[in-house]
Amino acid sequence: MRSLLACSLVLVALAGCTKQSTTTPGGSSATPPKDAPVLSLAWSEYPSWSVFGVAHEKGLLNKAEGEMGSIEKELGVDIVLVQADYEACLSQYANGTVDAVCITNMDALAPATGRDSVAVLPTSTSAGADACIAVGIDSIEALKGTPTYGLEKSVSQYAFERGLEVAGQNPDDFEFKNMDPANAALAMQTGDDAVKSIMVWNPFVLQTLRDRDGSKRMFDSKDIPEEIIDMVVVGKDALGKPGADKCVEAVLKAFYEVNKQLDAADTREATLKALGEKFSSLGAEDMEIVVQETKMYATPDAGVGLFEKEEFQGTTMPAVVEFCVTHDIVSEKPTVGFGDAAAQLNFDASYMKAYDAK
Repeated sequence: MRSLLACSLVLVALAGCTKQSTTTPGGSSATPPKDAPVLSLAWSEYPSWSVFGVAHEKGLLNKAEGEMGSIEKELGVDIVLVQADYEACLSQYANGTVDAVCITNMDALAPATGRDSVAVLPTSTSAGADACIAVGIDSIEALKGTPTYGLEKSVSQYAFERGLEVAGQNPDDFEFKNMDPANAALAMQTGDDAVKSIMVWNPFVLQTLRDRDGSKRMFDSKDIPEEIIDMVVVGKDALGKPGADKCVEAVLKAFYEVNKQLDAADTREATLKALGEKFSSLGAEDMEIVVQETKMYATPDAGVGLFEKEEFQGTTMPAVVEFCVTHDIVSEKPTVGFGDAAAQLNFDASYMKAYDAK
């Protein structure tokens, strides 16, 4: 699960991040040429990041170094997929152990202060997947006297405060208390009277609304469209290596190919099932809800549209940066640019444009 802690808080998790055992997808593989460009991508369980696990299972990519899926064969590259807990992935990316990482727009800020970074692909946006759920509380106004439990200094706290602002409330009038989201959800599901309000993400949202009688959404991330973005970010150092463009193309192609199968009527159910096996072992029925609340940027046009959107550039990202600074999530404010190679965190739509032009 993405736990969405700031990178500076998670370096201790590095020891727990290991490559998965090699499985040959589709019963076949190939050995790449000795000079084949290699790019390593760290990913954790989340709907649009689990796409890469599905790409391995479908034989599009082979997660092991030295073995190739069909897309790797086509482009002559070697993509290494490293699955781990979210915190460990952030740590590996920050210290340069991996070339690229699946990460949120908020959490990309901290590592960018020490490693120039390029966002090459938005994978999804939270469109209801992050929600404030309450029991026995009838209005947002009534939340003022009740603490809301969730992960501090994270997307959850960001979504909580922004949801309150959109509802015309002052976040300073509400109490947000730190609690592991799994524990917060379990406390509400099991009837703990001390936990009346939580801010969590899927699958905790689905499970809590289903298992706790009287629980209801107070507000969710639909109220702050395209403010919480899940992405693939690559180190600028890695992009400077020979063949890096082809490696990025392979990552994009794998993502878009799985999304094509997700959108096609004859392959949708099987693809949802495959995604669910990678994301919290959910079935196809639950994944239908999940993918509605985690909106994929399923085509290059959709991804380019986000990165080049005036509101995202001029309002959303400055607000995210300001939140991270005022909440001590980043100790140093990185420079953020759009198609700006000099920026520490550069949202670069050129890779998606190049893919779309082929």
